[in-house]
Amino acid sequence: MDFNDTPEEAAYRAQVRAWLDENAPKKALDLTDMEGGGSMAASKAWQAKKAAAGYAQITWPKEWGGPGGTPIQQVIFNQEEAAYPIPPNPFQIGLGMCVPTVMTFADEDTKKRFVGPALRGEEIWCQLFSEPSGGSDVAAARTRAVRDGDDWVINGQKVWTTGAQFSDFGIVVVRTNPDAPKHKGLTMFWVDMKDPGIEVRPIHQMSGGSGFNEVFFTDVRVKDSQRLGAVDDGWRVSLVTLMNERLAVGGATGAGWSQFLEAARTVPGLDGAPALKDQALREKLADWYVQAEGLKHTRNRTLTALSKGATPGPESSIGKIVSAVQMQELAHTAIEMLDQYGIINDPELAPLKSAFHGSWMMAPGLRIAGGTDEILKNIIAERVLGLPGDIRVDKDVPFKDMPTGR
Repeated sequence: MDFNDTPEEAAYRAQVRAWLDENAPKKALDLTDMEGGGSMAASKAWQAKKAAAGYAQITWPKEWGGPGGTPIQQVIFNQEEAAYPIPPNPFQIGLGMCVPTVMTFADEDTKKRFVGPALRGEEIWCQLFSEPSGGSDVAAARTRAVRDGDDWVINGQKVWTTGAQFSDFGIVVVRTNPDAPKHKGLTMFWVDMKDPGIEVRPIHQMSGGSGFNEVFFTDVRVKDSQRLGAVDDGWRVSLVTLMNERLAVGGATGAGWSQFLEAARTVPGLDGAPALKDQALREKLADWYVQAEGLKHTRNRTLTALSKGATPGPESSIGKIVSAVQMQELAHTAIEMLDQYGIINDPELAPLKSAFHGSWMMAPGLRIAGGTDEILKNIIAERVLGLPGDIRVDKDVPFKDMPTGR
């Protein structure tokens, strides 16, 4: 691994820093929570500014509004941008997962209609995959689409859809052939989220926000021209989206081991001495430090691969599964360490502006988003370690004959 920039990368980093110094916000804006949409105007303005300068999607080809840059250039920009108090990013799912799928499978007119506006932040997309009875098994979709002349009629329910309440469009995977095995009877479409047959119900989370949604389809009529890929070939199309999702979701953020160390130095323990003097707590802290260093070097491996023009493999799944579990364990221990003060979730009163509380409430969702722990362990076992795959008894069973648990 080489942790240093090449001369070309160093020059690009300097160029990015100069542009950000001139154009990025200098202080955090007093905006309402992203989930409420109050910061949307600022987010769209920042996205438009990046697009105009060629920094919105650096790896996209010039014909679609990008500069045709390299993946490592995108990483460099992301690293530098993170140092500034930029607005929230409601475009990540659209630009990272949905629009690349449209660019791969849609006709030219559709691509010309949607790629530019999405890149400039004028329109927002969501991904409609997960269902109440399917969990992380995308191929278990029961939302149906029935052919009616040149149209399709969609009925069913999706859940866990991030940002659906403020999205303009979405991509949805539906069951079009119940007589085929579950992976072979799916089709993907793009849909207008403002269609009167689509109902979005935000899910109230324990954090107080509503980032995720239930989405109901009732006789939603879509044109066959809205189909992405061939009929009943939606699983192959979905894989393109899912591969992008693994990279877009990435690792966990939030209060880490260094913030915990800072708090443990001042919070009193059982004997009145700083909590950091507790040997059991110090052992946990050492474990988290080792995990964090391992994740850092795993990411450095990915960066090295990108720098050399290689494509990172399924080992990128390691980052989320380790960091999300660590986030949950660390936040839980921190709140316990704070004793009765751990119940205070007021950023004005709680240590580190209640960062531990935010991590604790976000971690369970992060362990589901982008693939559950179990899904990611299977990916690592089968594709990184080369272990035998799980036995799948439903592989060749027609979907209509699969048990439903009723």
